[in-house]
Amino acid sequence: PLIYYLGETWLAKNQTGVTNLYRLVSEGHLHYFHRTPRIPRGLIQKYREGIIVGSACESGELYRALVNGASQEKLEKMARFYDYLEIQPAGNNAFLVREGRLASMDEVRALNRRIVELGDKLNIPVAATGDVHFLEPTDAIFRAILMDTKGFDDAEDQAPLFLRTTEEMLREFEYLGSEKAEEVVIENTNLIADMCETLRPVPHNLFAPSIE
Repeated sequence: PLIYYLGETWLAKNQTGVTNLYRLVSEGHLHYFHRTPRIPRGLIQKYREGIIVGSACESGELYRALVNGASQEKLEKMARFYDYLEIQPAGNNAFLVREGRLASMDEVRALNRRIVELGDKLNIPVAATGDVHFLEPTDAIFRAILMDTKGFDDAEDQAPLFLRTTEEMLREFEYLGSEKAEEVVIENTNLIADMCETLRPVPHNLFAPSIE
């Protein structure tokens, strides 16, 4: 069966990646759209050149497999698909505790530790990301309004998806130990950034037609 991807992180590292990313986005909207655009795994593999793929937030397959208690073998098979694995501040996934899917915030942090262990075992970089939806904590009200219009019952229980400073991210992941926290917050995020060339999403000039 086709396996579709909805939540992963895709980064273009060069112009070939930009072209392939646009191609995949177009395919997802034109040929595989079902409520949302979707991409078959085979198509991602076909056009993966120049693209860096991260495991994303809780909506990604790896995190969901962890929550659902997948076997170590299955987790490792999933993880090998990605160029880097992501972990996020525990508060981003506090809703899993509110919904009763996890017993406590300690379990949320334990899932992050498992992802770090997977990365260490498979030699895949693990990066701490913020899943940023707004700049300041007070901006959460605007996302709450948008979610409420879409019928979300928990719109007022906004996750802290604001843009954190480096120091704030280090504090978020201090439970990993200072050395590992610096690795996932600083070293590996810069490692991924350095893989990417300086790119323009569209050419600099307008390229309007020349008509005599």
